[in-house]
Amino acid sequence: MIKRLFFCALACITFATAAADEGMWLPNFIKERIKEMRKMGFKLKADDIYSDTKASLKDAVVQFGGGCTGEFISSEGLLLTNHHCGYSSIQKLSSVEHDYLTDGYWAMSRDEELHVPGLTVSLLVRMEDVTARLAAGETEEAIIQEAAKGEGCHAEIEPIYYGNQKVLYVYRTYRDVRLVGAPPSSIGKFGGDTDNWMWPRHTGDFSMFRVYANADNEPADYSEGNVPYRPARHFKISAKGVNEGDFTMIYGFPGNTQEYVTADAVEYVANISNPMKIALRTIRLDIISEAQSKDAATRIAYAAKHANIANAWKKWQGESLGLERLGTAEKKRAYEKEFAVWAAGKPQYAALLDSIHAAYEEVIPHYYARELFNESILGMEFFNYAYWFYIYDAAGHKLTADKQAEARRTYLNDYNAGIDHAISRRMLAEYMNRMPKEEVPAELLAAVGKYGTPEAFVDHLFADTRLLAEYPLTREKYLADPMVQFAGWFSGALRKNRNYAYRNLSNVPSIERWYRTYMQALREWDTERAFYPDANFTLRVAYGTVGGYENADGEYHTHLTTIDGIIAKDNPDIYDYNIPQQLRDVYARKDYGRWEVTVNGRKSVPVCFLASNHTTGGNSGSPVLNGKGELVGLNFDRTWRSTMSDIEFDPSICRNISVDIRYVLFVIERIGNAPHLIEEMDVVEK
Repeated sequence: MIKRLFFCALACITFATAAADEGMWLPNFIKERIKEMRKMGFKLKADDIYSDTKASLKDAVVQFGGGCTGEFISSEGLLLTNHHCGYSSIQKLSSVEHDYLTDGYWAMSRDEELHVPGLTVSLLVRMEDVTARLAAGETEEAIIQEAAKGEGCHAEIEPIYYGNQKVLYVYRTYRDVRLVGAPPSSIGKFGGDTDNWMWPRHTGDFSMFRVYANADNEPADYSEGNVPYRPARHFKISAKGVNEGDFTMIYGFPGNTQEYVTADAVEYVANISNPMKIALRTIRLDIISEAQSKDAATRIAYAAKHANIANAWKKWQGESLGLERLGTAEKKRAYEKEFAVWAAGKPQYAALLDSIHAAYEEVIPHYYARELFNESILGMEFFNYAYWFYIYDAAGHKLTADKQAEARRTYLNDYNAGIDHAISRRMLAEYMNRMPKEEVPAELLAAVGKYGTPEAFVDHLFADTRLLAEYPLTREKYLADPMVQFAGWFSGALRKNRNYAYRNLSNVPSIERWYRTYMQALREWDTERAFYPDANFTLRVAYGTVGGYENADGEYHTHLTTIDGIIAKDNPDIYDYNIPQQLRDVYARKDYGRWEVTVNGRKSVPVCFLASNHTTGGNSGSPVLNGKGELVGLNFDRTWRSTMSDIEFDPSICRNISVDIRYVLFVIERIGNAPHLIEEMDVVEK
């Protein structure tokens, strides 16, 4: 009995009941959470959050680009998202002569708004649980075809709870998106990689775009005749600010969580996957950073690439530390042991954990090989370009001059052969050292043996290739090129890797099949637990409260930072901390206007705040709303000690970081000198 009570207590404390701040909830089922949300300070109704029949808050939220969230803040399609979400677009429009990354950009009229080729935003039209329809015999293809009608519309069916339920999502995608405003990177990316994932934080991580449509408000390709999109709903903006304990709601597109995995998955992440990925990305970042420090053009060209590599690199470090601190694997094992006691008398579940464990043992070597390939071989920029020649030729396509030119634009964008050469030497060496010999292509083993070392073989590739300097190449030349031949050696590995190309290790079909049953069993057994679906880059609601946390013994982090912290970090000798002179001047005059607040007896401007909303990648740019559904902030990060929340959410320490909307407005007005943008917003003072 004592043993039974111990395990029950542990399960209840750590996993049985989702904390009030935990969870990423489907908006069409949010009525199930409204009672709790109201207790915490929410003032609206469920159909104000999501409705198929009237305009609701969901109509103000968009998928921005390939992996972020954005929101409408005016009736004329003005869109707010993070600076780091717009970073690649800003970089694409920048040059040494027009360095919008360093200097920022503000359109003073609609004519000055800059079209971003290839940038899209998608609005959720509706969502529907189609589990019963599929069980009744309808096919996914038929449901999708019926739903995806209309210009720019497409539909997807996504599984939740490892396939126990299926949800239809219908989107409308807009293809004419233009840059309106972005602060200098020394504001929008203030602190750079040093401050990334950290608190206290002083980053003005926002940028502004506008969505355009045709005269009928429908999606259209870019045209000077397009007009600003008229959203069904846009967010009002609260200038009142936030205080400790205030209700907050995040509405966005979180990308990936793994709440219900077993200890097998946790141990793989913490002990195998993350250490390898961190080590290889450290090498790449060091090489890129050194090159950027020597040349302004290289700094601009590799800015987005560096940021993309560094973001996950630092996140994985915090995640591993958090999982170790919480003892997540050990708690999972204890939880599973208690589950096994319950399942022992149920034939359909009795051997379930053994089956899951055996499936992991079978899959892990192959999944690791795929991850290692991605971090090492695909870390060589030339590889995808070379493989394009190999795979398209093998398929019988004629690689014309126009096709080769298009491929160069795609794969060699802002390319520096010197950087790639240095990275490739190290990546191939790491690949050869870490990959089991039987997984290495025989041709590569022979080539490295011929040249003596992986580094010497890479030197040969770069010395003898024509691929990087010449085009168009004849078929005879590109088939004889050493880089194309090298890429071709991995065709078998790439085909094999596709068998393991899933969001997580646990989504590999031979493992996931057992999780479908495991989720059914958990919901039968752990009846007090609030089960929410893992994130999968579909629209979700998360709610919590504004609040600080205890970072360490005797070290409490308060919920708010101010402009004073920016000035304290200001350093003209460091790119990421060299703030605009205009900001220094405003601070010296204390010329804050209506954005002024009093903090600890001094006049200041709020910059960032903390809350306990459950967020992850994809939530970048998500609106942070108060109890009235008004915009109070822009989510952009988590604290470093929160990054394990993709696997275990700890309400005592997990905090999301948001830009205070008052700082956004302050920067637009006082640094961007663009008050006309604020004039088209609905700013609520009280």
